[in-house]
Amino acid sequence: MHKNLILLLSTIILTFLWNVAPSFGATNDELAKQTQNPVADLISVPFQNNTNFGLGPHNRTQNILNIQPVVPFNLTDDVNLITRTILPIIRQPDLARTSGATNGLGDINLSLFLSPTNSGQVIWGLGPSLQFPTATDEVLGTRKWAAGPAGVALTIQGPWVVGALAQQVWSYAGNNDRTKVSAFLFQYFVNYNFKGGFYLTSAPIITANWEAASGNKWVVPVGGGMGKIFRIGKMPLNASTQAFYNVSQTTFGPDWTLRFQLQFLFPK
Repeated sequence: MHKNLILLLSTIILTFLWNVAPSFGATNDELAKQTQNPVADLISVPFQNNTNFGLGPHNRTQNILNIQPVVPFNLTDDVNLITRTILPIIRQPDLARTSGATNGLGDINLSLFLSPTNSGQVIWGLGPSLQFPTATDEVLGTRKWAAGPAGVALTIQGPWVVGALAQQVWSYAGNNDRTKVSAFLFQYFVNYNFKGGFYLTSAPIITANWEAASGNKWVVPVGGGMGKIFRIGKMPLNASTQAFYNVSQTTFGPDWTLRFQLQFLFPK
């Protein structure tokens, strides 16, 4: 029910934006670099699907579809506010068995980046990251309210877009029967852009659970893939695929991940 509601709302929003979208003048090359900048002045709605293989003793498969709308606001002539929301729709397999899974919404995360409009060669943004206990089942979330700092920095040099995003959240309220949250996320990204909106990319997400036992804290993937800006009528879209192998993982964590993303773009 929750999944159908989210998909319905996403369809309504995208249909509205599609119908009111102007004829965008930005070239595919320009749009490619904007999509690789987390604090670009660009409205976008990515649908990022991560399929994780080899979980638990029975090598189960987990699927997480992240709906990630990014909406910038021009607070002043000098400062933008970039809002990045992640709504995860999760299929969590029962790791103790060879069958059975729980489906639903996970904990929603909202990051708010304050970014100067003219930051020079190093583009950056800073702000809070907020996590809400919105999971529809206890196995899909933490049952905790959490918050902490987030930051991003990058540079664009010719065809290269290189940078990193980091956040740390700690729980401050929620179900007392659940473990406290102290979670770190670090994502570096390296992109090389070719003519026509085609690019090579590597953007693994490294995570650490500081509340876990020693030797079971880190998930460190390595890998990459490719992407392409294309258009359907007047609407620009960004499609990409990447594969990652986890060189460090938790006891029951996945061996590797396949990521596919389709991003709807609404340049100003």
